[in-house]
Amino acid sequence: MSAPTVERRAVTAAPRATSADVVVVGAGIAGIGLVTRLRRAGLTDVVVLERADDVGGTWRDNRYPGVACDIPSHLYALSFAPHAGWSRTYAPGAEIQEYLRTVARDEGVLDHVRLGSPAEQMVWDPHAGRWHVDTPTGRVDARVLVLATGRLTEPRLPAVPGLGAFGGPVVHSARWDDDVPVDGARVGVVGTGASAVQLVPALAGRARELVVLQRSAPYVVPREDRPYSAAERAAFAADPGAITALREREAAVLEPGHAARRREPEASAALRGRALDHLHAQVPPGPLRDALTPDHEVGCKRVLLSDDYYPALRRPHVRLHPSPLARVGPGHVVAADGAVHALDVLVLATGFAAADPPYAPRVRGRGGRTLAEHWADGMTAYASTAVHGFPNMFLVDGPNAALGHSSGVALIEAQIDYVLGAVRHLTAPGAPVLEVSAQAEAAYTARIDAMARGTVWMTGCRSWYVDPRSGRLTLLWPGTTQEFRDANGTFSPEPYLVR
Repeated sequence: MSAPTVERRAVTAAPRATSADVVVVGAGIAGIGLVTRLRRAGLTDVVVLERADDVGGTWRDNRYPGVACDIPSHLYALSFAPHAGWSRTYAPGAEIQEYLRTVARDEGVLDHVRLGSPAEQMVWDPHAGRWHVDTPTGRVDARVLVLATGRLTEPRLPAVPGLGAFGGPVVHSARWDDDVPVDGARVGVVGTGASAVQLVPALAGRARELVVLQRSAPYVVPREDRPYSAAERAAFAADPGAITALREREAAVLEPGHAARRREPEASAALRGRALDHLHAQVPPGPLRDALTPDHEVGCKRVLLSDDYYPALRRPHVRLHPSPLARVGPGHVVAADGAVHALDVLVLATGFAAADPPYAPRVRGRGGRTLAEHWADGMTAYASTAVHGFPNMFLVDGPNAALGHSSGVALIEAQIDYVLGAVRHLTAPGAPVLEVSAQAEAAYTARIDAMARGTVWMTGCRSWYVDPRSGRLTLLWPGTTQEFRDANGTFSPEPYLVR
């Protein structure tokens, strides 16, 4: 694969189709990876529905200044579509977007993609044994429905009064507009999570004044990013095995981080010490260091990577305010402690509606029950992939299918293996309808709960990994990468009802 470029080129949508063996909703990394594998297996009767005008998912949507991966580039790429041309150890977002577009083009995925076609309603027809998926461009009927929409799709706006009365530009980090007038302006950033630690240093170099409202201080460790040399890229291109070896080394470095999430004392102390040493090296003793010292267990929330976040907060025109946003008024914001900040531009780095997927109310399974109703107390799925009451439907990058310590792409690939096996089973001549049993889903959910018990995520700190309705860990897999592969990487019809 050639070195990536960052320009946005037009993507041609697939011809309209009214029926298919498989309909995939979403053309991000999960959808592109799945269709690549389906095509390589000779399964080509596939339609991909993408709501936007381009593929790429998260990396299409997140274009804010400073956006980049926080997983090493080679480990974040699909293992079956390696890329020799990454410019840095942590790729900028535009490079990842271009990589996904290139994979989609080179693997023929674009031949199946219908752009500008959000799945408005997905309804199971028990008589036909098919899914009816309605879009603004027409209906698609398919034997198999795969939801590959991911979790980071719908920005979460803060539930504070007056947000619409600000009067100036208000922009979420996941809906960045390059025309927002931040240069020389008084800019406020709400949030100090993964997007904010990348966005704040970039804005600090452009704004006249920058105020950062912090609800909770994150743990931040050194990023240690660097460019790959031309010689390194040439070596990767000449020997694909070198990429495989690098991926294995990078995974081996990250995997022990799971021990800290299990609250193993030595591992937790090492991770916490690394983060606090980084803070102490970059911020001298005083009120700023105190405000930036986390008050929760390390690993409960995402541990962030940055070499320039702390230095940005020390700049004379930048102010960290350790209090959450309480309300918004014309040209100003008010923190929970009553402090008022006059602003020209308001930037919301407030994350996503991850635990309550926006597609769930639009999916109707057996008996007309919606996926949102099934998930009223939090997301569940057998093998993180199949849901009782929703025949011939599978999820990729859904419940308990992310990692807090390493690359979630490894879990996506395991789920792709599972779905590929299920699709082969369902598209065989005379194949029955498959619906996972309630008992299998309940047993898997109980296993997740048992694995999560005692981990750092269940210590009571507020994080997007835990569903606020049930208090269950619904976003993360509470085990190791290999444990997920072993449990969920191979399809078997045994736990399914045959209808």
